[in-house]
Amino acid sequence: MTEHKSAGFIVYKDNPREFLMLHYVKNHWDFPKGHIEKGENEIKAALRELKEETGIDKIDIMPFFKEVSEYYFRDETKLNHKTVVFYIGKAHGSEVTISDEHTGYAWLSFEKALDQMTYRNSKELLKKANNFLKKYKI
Repeated sequence: MTEHKSAGFIVYKDNPREFLMLHYVKNHWDFPKGHIEKGENEIKAALRELKEETGIDKIDIMPFFKEVSEYYFRDETKLNHKTVVFYIGKAHGSEVTISDEHTGYAWLSFEKALDQMTYRNSKELLKKANNFLKKYKI
């Protein structure tokens, strides 16, 4: 089994409160995320991936929120285990420039984002992020 480690952001903006969803080429909706490269820590990798995938380079990182998502997937030859660390970040605007890994993006309300999200573990992360923002009145 091969181990993979990635990092990403659950990105939101206010007025109105909306979450950023990316439509991946493989036809699923998820958060911006990607592999941690050699010499990077989790937060640096998440920031780099955010810029590469969305063009967003200014974001307010919410302290005290760090969630880990783990899952298994099979490629052509073997079983893989992936661990993804997520942070919450507040965008300073709504402009997004997607990478060639994506076919589109959307800023969606919590309810619409939850409905649009493809994977169960990502839906759970979105719920945790939304509850965190509500609990601390952010």
